[in-house]
Amino acid sequence: MFTESRAFSGFAVDDIDKARDFYADTLGLRVSADNGMLRLHVAGTHGVLVYPKPDFKPATYTILNFPVADVEATVDELTARGVTFERYDGFGQDGKGIARGEGPPIAWFTDPAGNILSVLEE
Repeated sequence: MFTESRAFSGFAVDDIDKARDFYADTLGLRVSADNGMLRLHVAGTHGVLVYPKPDFKPATYTILNFPVADVEATVDELTARGVTFERYDGFGQDGKGIARGEGPPIAWFTDPAGNILSVLEE
């Protein structure tokens, strides 16, 4: 039924302007705006829709993962851009917030709305 669909994912934020600045300036994504919403142009997708929601509550799970060649270098670069990495009990994260062991090396951070994102080493 949907084999030819141009499906895409989306998530909510509480402030579109802050989201645009973060995703475009801090993360360096190409971002477009239309009808009060954003589209994050990420390789391999039709984009990710970001929309405002008045009674917004941040997701309690990772909403977007960014595979990278070198997670440590990426964490260093994002830290230099003002990103703070999250620490979660039970994940054995190092001083930079990178969890190693089960699965690929991964580090979590949040967007200005509090949604959880990650960088993980391919």
